[in-house]
Amino acid sequence: MPISVHPLSPSIGAEIRGVDISKPLDPKDVAVMRQAWLDHCVLLFRDQPLDAEQQRTFVRAFGELGGRKVRLEPTNYKRPEGPDYNADAMLVSNIREDGKPIGVLPDGEMWFHHDMCYSAEPNRASFLYSIEVPSWGGNTMFSSMYAAYENLPQSLKDRIEGRTVLQAFDEYQDRRVDFSERPLDSVPHCFQPIVLRHPETGKRAIYVSRLMSHRIEGLTEAESEALLEELFAYTEDPAIRYEHVWRPGDLLMWDNLCSTHARTDFPREERRLMRRYTLAGEPVIPAWDQRTAA
Repeated sequence: MPISVHPLSPSIGAEIRGVDISKPLDPKDVAVMRQAWLDHCVLLFRDQPLDAEQQRTFVRAFGELGGRKVRLEPTNYKRPEGPDYNADAMLVSNIREDGKPIGVLPDGEMWFHHDMCYSAEPNRASFLYSIEVPSWGGNTMFSSMYAAYENLPQSLKDRIEGRTVLQAFDEYQDRRVDFSERPLDSVPHCFQPIVLRHPETGKRAIYVSRLMSHRIEGLTEAESEALLEELFAYTEDPAIRYEHVWRPGDLLMWDNLCSTHARTDFPREERRLMRRYTLAGEPVIPAWDQRTAA
């Protein structure tokens, strides 16, 4: 059966059918998937039986592996062992063994964010595979930052042109860093352009999120908060979202430059186990930079 692409929503996401990603891939199929990824930002593969090494091999078809971010691991984290784990993988799970979590970001909802936007070279992409899922919730919502930018009125585009924003994260999933309690140098942070230019498509995308974007340079605190709230209304618009309801054996890959994602709440007493790999990234290109897309 030939590979086929099926959009999941009008603005973001597509399901890829007709390919077993646990097996060696035809370069022509990889090219089709890569173009679909550029077109839709998020790709879904259903019913894929993947061990850690098979997932890793699939990820490497799209670029260089990103490293694990050990900083995300809780102090009482119990690092997994065995054949289904390697140093590039990160488990996202609420499962605990001997009272210690075996994964990161274990419980509850998580606000919209770009993975690693607080790094000078944020991960380009994330590949998340579902192993165990709860009976309800734990859904992942994606929002198109291409569409968010396109929907801005010209007056708002003009106000954010050339501006940068502080991105920071302190491991809380449903609130931003409180800098009255935490000094800036105690958390990972980086100033990034509010609008980026995608290195391959050349398109503009908003690069702010409710969880990790904090202060717009050159504005007062009140002005910055007001402007960010205006932007969040566009980036979180339900009309430009896709919400994924997980099944075991699903793999989602998403572009961290042109999409944000969030997680819905789920029962804490039910097990949720996901395995994540990433692609390494490069410095973000500001939208107003004159470099052209590759």
